[in-house]
Amino acid sequence: MFVRVSVDSKPEALLQLMLREWQMDRPKLLFSVHGGSENFTLTPKVKQAFTKGLITAARSTGAWILTDGINTGVSKYVGEAVKTFGGHNLRKRNTVGVTPWGVIDNNTDLIGRDVFRPYQPLGNPLSKRADLNSFHSHFLLVDDGTLGKYGCQEGVRKKLEKHIQLLKIHPRFNQRVPMVCVIVEGGPAIVSTVLDYVSNNPPVPVFVFEGSGRAADLFAFLHKHTDSDSLIKALSICFRQLDADIKEGFLLRIGEVFGVDRKEASRLCALLLECMDHRQSVGERTIRFDLFTIGRKSKMHFYFTLRVSDNHL
Repeated sequence: MFVRVSVDSKPEALLQLMLREWQMDRPKLLFSVHGGSENFTLTPKVKQAFTKGLITAARSTGAWILTDGINTGVSKYVGEAVKTFGGHNLRKRNTVGVTPWGVIDNNTDLIGRDVFRPYQPLGNPLSKRADLNSFHSHFLLVDDGTLGKYGCQEGVRKKLEKHIQLLKIHPRFNQRVPMVCVIVEGGPAIVSTVLDYVSNNPPVPVFVFEGSGRAADLFAFLHKHTDSDSLIKALSICFRQLDADIKEGFLLRIGEVFGVDRKEASRLCALLLECMDHRQSVGERTIRFDLFTIGRKSKMHFYFTLRVSDNHL
């Protein structure tokens, strides 16, 4: 199911549509999945951990999953996860793509009111447009009047996420819907996205998949090397006092990973460290930043569900 919405749509109206018109189950948890928008390759272990873990956690907790809904990058992996582990009833999968209308290939086929519209992407390999991922159950197609440009959906998605967090998991209980951000791979923009989440009030826990590449692996590196108060303090001092051995290597790595110059690498480095700073200001049962590492004893689907349940439900 889909709806084309204005970039200034009210989040309360969108949520009402989702619950009343689309009759989506009231969420008990919200997963917001972010990462690379271009196609990238996950190792079999990381792919299995992410796809099975995410859907098992979502189904066992009654969660909604939000992505950008396109058929490339991390959203495509989410679609594959839904296809493989999501059950037979598509409408009960509660996987929502928040997608810019202007980037969708052959979007004129979707124009209509209260009708079923068969969607067939043109499949032109030279086109800069994107296909919708067919394994998402619902789409919010955000229209700001532009064509071929990403970004207009971000504000709508953020407002919707915050509004969902105000929703009670049950009308008779005061417990609000908790949210978890999941990071798989990702470019430079993901760094700012993570910082927005961990500095929110209330903060949003962030779950990063090591081994998925680019931004996720940079976060994983810092997370591992700031594993205690003393280490984070020491590393922060080294970076902020321009320690040649540590900072130079990490700046070079940022530049190589993202293909940016030194000035931009320094800016991203500061943002990455700021994300790590937020990890330390946590309550006894609150985790703002966490890391999943593939290991011989790792059982992702149990670990993911238990950590979410323990800290938020």
